[in-house]
Amino acid sequence: MEEREGEVRWDGLCSRDAAARAAALDTIGQAVLRRAESIASGAAAEGLPVPAARDGLGEVLARLLMLSKRCPFPDVREQSEAILSGVQTIQVGKEDATMHTLFAESFATLGRLDNVTLVMVFHPQYLESFLKTQHYLLQMDGPLPLHYRHYIGIMAAARHQCSYLVNLHVNDFLHVGGDPKWLNGLENAPQKLQNLGELNKMLAHRPWLITKEHIEQLLKTEENSWSLAELIHAVVLLTHYHSLASFTFGCGISPEIDCEGGHTFRPPSVSNYCICDITNGYHGVDEIHASPAGSIPSTESVCEVEALMEKMKQLQECRDEEEASQEEMATRFEREKRESMFVCSSEDEESAATRDVSRHFEDTSYGYKDFSRHGMHVPTFRVQDYSWEDHGYSLVNRLYPDVGQLLDEKFHIAYNLTYNTMAMHKDVDTSMLRRAIWNYIHCMFGIRYDDYDYGEINQLLDRSFKVYIKTVVCTPEKTTKRMYDSFWRQFEHSEKVHVNLLLVEARMQAELLYALRAITRYMT
Repeated sequence: MEEREGEVRWDGLCSRDAAARAAALDTIGQAVLRRAESIASGAAAEGLPVPAARDGLGEVLARLLMLSKRCPFPDVREQSEAILSGVQTIQVGKEDATMHTLFAESFATLGRLDNVTLVMVFHPQYLESFLKTQHYLLQMDGPLPLHYRHYIGIMAAARHQCSYLVNLHVNDFLHVGGDPKWLNGLENAPQKLQNLGELNKMLAHRPWLITKEHIEQLLKTEENSWSLAELIHAVVLLTHYHSLASFTFGCGISPEIDCEGGHTFRPPSVSNYCICDITNGYHGVDEIHASPAGSIPSTESVCEVEALMEKMKQLQECRDEEEASQEEMATRFEREKRESMFVCSSEDEESAATRDVSRHFEDTSYGYKDFSRHGMHVPTFRVQDYSWEDHGYSLVNRLYPDVGQLLDEKFHIAYNLTYNTMAMHKDVDTSMLRRAIWNYIHCMFGIRYDDYDYGEINQLLDRSFKVYIKTVVCTPEKTTKRMYDSFWRQFEHSEKVHVNLLLVEARMQAELLYALRAITRYMT
C-alpha cells in the first residue's frame, strides 16, 4: 500500500524476522487508523454516519482481513485483527450520541449490529421506531411463540429469495429452540404453519386477491386453526419481512462478515454503495465510494434536479389556481394504474445471485402479476372506504395490543420524514414529492385516494425512477445497482435510502390494508 502522506509497504510482512514484521505492522496500523480517523471525523462533523471507505482504505481493510485469516505467521494474523478492530471502534465511536444509543439498543436486542441497522442509521428517527417495532414483534409478549415468529420471518423473506434475511432468522430460530427439521422444508413444519403458505404468497405478490374465505379457512381448520390474535401477529410479521426484503435488495445490503457470503472476496455486489462495506472489508473501492456528494456534478444531473424542482413549483401553482373534478381525478387514477402495468425492468436484467431458499415456501412459480393484466379487472380499493387510520389501526390494536400504535408511528415517521433538502438545495418543501412516491406505490396495488390528483405522478416520477420503485416493491430480488444508479443521479445516498423507507412502509401498509379488510369482512 502506498499512502499519499508517506509510503507504507506490505513486503515487510514477508520477512522471516519477527522484529521486521512487527515494525511493518506498526507502520501499516498507524496509517490505517489515521485514515479511518480522518474519514470518521469528517462524517461526524456533517452529522452523518460513516460512509464507505475512501481513498483506498477499503482495499487495505480487505487485505488485512485476508492476512488475519490466512497468514502463516501468528503475529501478523493477530496484529491484522487488532488493526481491523481499531477501525471498527473508530467507526462506531465517532457517531453522535443518538446513533450510538441506537447501535447499543440494536446490539442489546439482537446480539449483533446488522447491516440493515448500519444503513437505516442515515435516518435515526425512523431507525428508532423500526427497532422498537421489530423488537416488540419478535421478542415481547404476544400471541405466537418465539420460534414461530422467526419461522414466519423465514417464510416471508424466502418468497423474495432474500437469503440475507433467511439466514439471519434461521440462526435466531435455532437460538430460541426451533426444531432444525423444520428448516428442511415447509412440509416438515407443523400443518398450522403450512396452512399459512397460501396467505404468505398472496400477500407477497398479489394481495388484492385475499378474501374473507381465505381468512375463514385459516381460522376454522379444527386442531390446526389460528386464533384471530395469532393471525394478526402472523400477518404483521409477513408484511414486515416482505417489505424488509424490499429494503434489503433496494439498498443492496450484503451479509455481515460472520454470516454466509459476508466474508468471501468477490467482485463488488449490488451493495457498492452500502456503508457496511467498510466493516466487511470489501474491496472495489473505486466504485464503492463514488458518492454523489463527493463527485463533480454533471451538467445533465444538475439540470435533472432543477427540472424536478421547477415541476414541483408549477404543480403547486396549478393546485392553487384550479382543482380537477372528481370525475377527472378518478380518470387520472385509472390511467396511472393502467400505465403502471407497463413499467417493468428489461428482460436482460440479472437479479442478484442468491442461494436457493425455495425449500422454505411452496409454489415457487407464484409471483407478482399486474392486477389488470389480460383484461382481468379487480375493483379499485378506495381508502375512503377502508383506511389504516380509521379501520386497520384499531383492528390491530384490539387483537394485538400496542402493535397498532407502533406501526402507526412508523408509518407517520416514514411518510413525514424530511430534512427540507433536495440534492444540493436546501429549504425545499418535499411533501409533494414524498406523497407522489407513496401514492404511486399504492396505485400499483389498486389503492386510490379520492383527494389526490394522480396526474402529478407522471410529472414528478420519471420512467427510470418508476422502474426502480416497481422492481423494489414488487420483485425486489430483481433489483440491480444499475437501477439504483439510474434515478436521481445527483442525490445523496442518504436521500436514496430515504426513498427506500417510503417504499418499505407504503408496501407494508398496502399489504396490511388488503389482509385487514378481509379479516374485518370475516368478522362482520
